[in-house]
Amino acid sequence: MKVLIYSAKPFEIELLKKTNEGKHELTFTPERLTSNTALLAINQDAVSIFSADKATSIVLEKLKTFGVKYITLRSAGHDNINVKTANKLGIRVANTPDYSPNAIAEHAIALLLALNRKIPLAQQQTRTYNFLLDSLVGFDLNNKTVGVLGTGKIGSVLVKILHGFNCKIIANDISSDKRLINFYNVEYVSKDAIANEAQVIFTCLPLTTKTHHFFDTHYLEKMKQKPVIVNVARGAVVDTKAILNALDSAKISGYATDVYENENGIFFYDKSKDKPEDQLLDSLLKHPLVLLTPHQAFATNEALQNIAAATFNNLNDWQKGIHAHNELS
Repeated sequence: MKVLIYSAKPFEIELLKKTNEGKHELTFTPERLTSNTALLAINQDAVSIFSADKATSIVLEKLKTFGVKYITLRSAGHDNINVKTANKLGIRVANTPDYSPNAIAEHAIALLLALNRKIPLAQQQTRTYNFLLDSLVGFDLNNKTVGVLGTGKIGSVLVKILHGFNCKIIANDISSDKRLINFYNVEYVSKDAIANEAQVIFTCLPLTTKTHHFFDTHYLEKMKQKPVIVNVARGAVVDTKAILNALDSAKISGYATDVYENENGIFFYDKSKDKPEDQLLDSLLKHPLVLLTPHQAFATNEALQNIAAATFNNLNDWQKGIHAHNELS
């Protein structure tokens, strides 16, 4: 099978080649999949795409015309592809749902600890031989009330870690997880109750029409404990302007995120010599109560190995003429 790997990163190429074991004819491009780059897939049987790629209806129609029959995502999230359109066109789609919930959950904790304990500021200060502690005071996680929005694979790992910090954990999801209730004393409450009670809020929500800008001005106004918000979901789960306003008006105490709602075409690329004209991003980067990392939560050795394995399991199943284990419909 001829396979074009879009958005191929140097750190993953050799691993993908190794995992392929010579079964498929691979072509790599650093280009994102867009309407303009879809033509690179001419005469390819399959394409592999990443979070930054955009498989809109128009793009999918082009891929179909060019002969593409399969799309395998090197990510769990699939809000960047119109699966219904792909199915209508006869293009089969699969993702990599279980590559490493631990990687994402651990990064979420790292973001919280780094922001709370002022680690970036401490490093800046000590590099200039400033060893004062006046600006470096944080808080204990012990006994804090922590809200977790979304207790799926990532959220459930996050709960286990937070339990180790002796946090009181309240959560919200479309259904409760009895295992988390029984083993980690999780209390499922309403979204408003989380806004009212939580001192720290983690969002692990998938991006859907219902969760788009979930953290908007209206919801942020309900925050009673001035919480720190940690986002390892999707950038558009929060209204960035509303978050910045909430920080400036002391409705919340901090925002730590690995994602940004307008990150496409920016994250995963070196923009140091070609800075984007994005005032919203500039405001995030300069805000003293914001910690932003470049969508790196997935980037562990274990996760990358699992992503590669799942990618070729999908392709191998399709080549055998069978339903891929991670196929989406």
